[in-house]
Amino acid sequence: MDQQQFEKVAKGTGFIAALDQSGGSTPKALQTYGIAEDEWSNDEEMFDRIHEMRTRIITSPAFNGDRILGAILFEDTMDRQIEGRGSAEYLWSVKEVVPFLKVDKGLADETDGAQVMKAIPDLGSLLTRASEHGMFGTKMRSVIKLANPAGIEAVVDQQFEVGRQILMADLVPILEPEIDIHSPEKATAEELLNAEILARLDDLEGDQHVMLKLTLPEADNHYAELIDHPKVLRVAALSGGYSREEATARLARNDGMIASFSRALTEGLTAQQGDEEFDAALDASIANIHGASST
Repeated sequence: MDQQQFEKVAKGTGFIAALDQSGGSTPKALQTYGIAEDEWSNDEEMFDRIHEMRTRIITSPAFNGDRILGAILFEDTMDRQIEGRGSAEYLWSVKEVVPFLKVDKGLADETDGAQVMKAIPDLGSLLTRASEHGMFGTKMRSVIKLANPAGIEAVVDQQFEVGRQILMADLVPILEPEIDIHSPEKATAEELLNAEILARLDDLEGDQHVMLKLTLPEADNHYAELIDHPKVLRVAALSGGYSREEATARLARNDGMIASFSRALTEGLTAQQGDEEFDAALDASIANIHGASST
């Protein structure tokens, strides 16, 4: 593990850019960016288009380690290059942004008001490749829809079980048990989730740390115990479908929580913008999210 990256993630100011749209979410991300589905004819061309979008964001002068701690990449992005360097290498060596890899393969069907992750085949070999590419850590997402104790327990059990495998590979896992912002039981689910995570953190061994990526809570500073826990390197917030305006307003009310936004980060960016307009829009977005992450 790179100690310089560890220190930056643990103590630096800024937020984590989520640039990890995968096969299922890529068409919508491209459509929002102004690239219609008739502009590609197969998955390979679709991923070419999304890599062009991500490259434009990452190479923009607005995107750098002064305000951005890390970036989460999709596996396809990890295997590609940016300006002649591997994507993760470019992020760290050129931009001083710590690279993370999304490792989950999507969600299983809903059971007990929650969706655990599908099995991750060949996780060991993927983690080996991640290390070879210079990744610092990983990210994996589950979804909680109801305040069902059994469902929430299953999600947290799986997140920590896979998280331990990632720790054994000398990578830092971002555990992401997302609570659906439209859940009719969101506040109660947040109480249950907080307790389940706290109950497992002390089981981590000596120098093991995890990061958490959580839905912005209904009660301000609800996750304060997690933020202060010695086994938690950082707690990030997902935008979860909130607009950037609402996401940043909620985030600013949660002390010590930083952003890890995807849709809220790229809101307002389009392929049709010239470089000056694009860079200005991205700079404004980053400034807004950075400010909310600094409370």
